[in-house]
Amino acid sequence: MRSRYLIILLVIILVLAALFAAYKLGYFGKKATLSVYNFGEYIDPSVLEEFEKKYDIKVVYETYSTNEEMLAKMKAGGNAYDVIFPSAYMLEVLIAEGMLAPLDHDNIPNYAYVDPMFKGLSCDPEDKYSVPYFWGTVGILYNSNLVDDVVDSWWALHNLKYYGKVIMFDSMRDTIGLTLKMLGYSMNSVNPDEINQAKDILIRQKPMVRSYEIDAYKDSLLSGDAVMSMAWSGDAFMIMMDHPEFKYVIPKEGTGVWVDYMAIPTDSKNKEYAQKFIDFMLRPDIGLKNTLAVGYSTPNDKVKQLLPQEIKDNKAAYPDGNVFEGSEFGKDLKEATELYDQAWTEIKSK
Repeated sequence: MRSRYLIILLVIILVLAALFAAYKLGYFGKKATLSVYNFGEYIDPSVLEEFEKKYDIKVVYETYSTNEEMLAKMKAGGNAYDVIFPSAYMLEVLIAEGMLAPLDHDNIPNYAYVDPMFKGLSCDPEDKYSVPYFWGTVGILYNSNLVDDVVDSWWALHNLKYYGKVIMFDSMRDTIGLTLKMLGYSMNSVNPDEINQAKDILIRQKPMVRSYEIDAYKDSLLSGDAVMSMAWSGDAFMIMMDHPEFKYVIPKEGTGVWVDYMAIPTDSKNKEYAQKFIDFMLRPDIGLKNTLAVGYSTPNDKVKQLLPQEIKDNKAAYPDGNVFEGSEFGKDLKEATELYDQAWTEIKSK
């Protein structure tokens, strides 16, 4: 008799647990949620609305400015994100620290549209944790009506002729890394002497820098408050479409080629819909909306086929293959990250 009561009690407990889980997932009138954490200005907002409507789910959307900001927020806890958008070097960090959940590609059939060129890269060689979202380069965007010098080197950003009219990225990895590139070193250098050389040059440059920005540099260039800036290729493309006086250059020393990914954190509370979201983002019609909205280069073959010819022919968005010669992908610096942190703190404090 006692065993029968125990069985009944166990069944009741299991039913209650199932009911509680169903409540947390959004049943019984409470809509399920999907928490998405992305770079700012990096999606067509209508895409989120379309996903919500298709799956009857609420998307909670937050943005960050840098990979380091994203990592700090994730480590601080309190926010269990379902989908994040790390760059390649940060993807390596997150994988190494066990912060990403493996993907089930059977649930992401639109992954078949990804250009093979962007599969199996060193940051995730088995494509186990990530799906590429956008890619591009970093270069110099300048107003040719206000700059009469040849701009073909990172040294152009140090030309005293444009004192107070230059903008640098407020991004440790990009600004230090591409200064290293300017000096003929790897943008992923872990050599303390090389990093210190880059730091000293950036400190000497600082008085002539108007500001350090991530997104606001576009407004400063368009207003004429600045005449040249480090720039993301997608931003450059969007500006040049409406303002042909602006030119985008990939300096002769080479640059950083970047890829941003979609990934699912291990502490995601809704991995099922996180994978649905990634697959949704890979849909050709959705990928086209995002590409046209933000201006960055798509790694999705099907989306690229749908783009207007003038975009496919634009060298800022889709540069010639030789752009990769002398250029690098950012990598996880591991322990050397502390050297960059120290250098960046010193640069910004001067």
